[in-house]
Amino acid sequence: MKRVALGLCMAACLFSLSACSKADTASSEIDVNIQAQLSQMASGYLSSYVNIPDDQLDEVRSQTAKQSEALDEGVDSWKNVKHDLGAMISVEDTAEVEEIDSGYSATVHAVFEKREMDFGITTDREGAITSVSFVPEYTLGENMEQAAMNMVMGMGTVFIVLIFISFLIGCFKYINRFEEKMKNKGKKEDPEPLAAAEPAPVYQAVEENLADDLELVAVITAAIAASTGTSPSGLVVRSIRRAPAGKWKKA
Repeated sequence: MKRVALGLCMAACLFSLSACSKADTASSEIDVNIQAQLSQMASGYLSSYVNIPDDQLDEVRSQTAKQSEALDEGVDSWKNVKHDLGAMISVEDTAEVEEIDSGYSATVHAVFEKREMDFGITTDREGAITSVSFVPEYTLGENMEQAAMNMVMGMGTVFIVLIFISFLIGCFKYINRFEEKMKNKGKKEDPEPLAAAEPAPVYQAVEENLADDLELVAVITAAIAASTGTSPSGLVVRSIRRAPAGKWKKA
């Protein structure tokens, strides 16, 4: 593991030093020596990544992170694609070298058990590695399957977020009720108004017609005649009414 990490670092230093003498060329075409150096560099880095044991990927990455950020990202990229490639069968000797704004790029084509892949590196004018890329060649069916999975995940995420937002909106009414309850918690409740007392039933005395009671009429007639000194025959009782109780008590 240490040897692999050390080999990557030494290769970066070696190729950066060897490319320094050709970095300032003014020719529109890339120098043959630079092309050869970049081709060898791309093939060497690819072999270095492929030969890293699976159980040492994380440790190699932590060590290369101290040396170069680009090499560290390369280890991470290789970790993500290696299971889709399988073992390496062959790699082309010559890489496709191009001049870019910041320096040079070299892409080498390799054949693996499961699929082919393009491995690319970019360098600055001084030959230092600036990026590393692994580009497996997937079939149309695999690309469509991956696109469908991405679509399902994207739509699922959107629906989950919408459901969550709907749930929050539905909880607003309970939040308002809780706030009103907390506001009215310290207030004294107004006393309920007393029910009006029902008036006592008034019993109206039923006036009895006592004129039909002959015995009572005779007695009253005799009493009146005796008190006035007149003859009872001259008196005619037409009605008899009961006097209020208060007058009898005063008598």
